[in-house]
Amino acid sequence: MSDVIEEKIKNYRTAPFDARFPNTNQTRNCFQNCLDFHRCNKALSDKGQDVAPCDWYQRVYKSLCPMSWVAKWDDQIEAGSFPGKI
Repeated sequence: MSDVIEEKIKNYRTAPFDARFPNTNQTRNCFQNCLDFHRCNKALSDKGQDVAPCDWYQRVYKSLCPMSWVAKWDDQIEAGSFPGKI
C-alpha cells in the first residue's frame, strides 16, 4: 500500500465529506460504506490480495453508523440474511 494512503489512514479522525451524500442525514452514507467494506473485502480476498485498503471503508462506517446497527448487520451477514448485495 502506498505511503500516502497509509498516512491518510493513520491520521484518520472521522468520515470526510462524500459528494454522493450531500444531505445532513448520513444513514445512506453509513450503509453504503458498510457495503463497500464487505464488497472490497470479498473482492480482494477472492483475488488473494491484501485487504488492508478496505480498512478505510470500515473506519468510515463505524464512525457514522450506530454500533447497534453494526452489530445487527454483522449478525445478519453471518446468518446469511443481510439485505444488501455483497
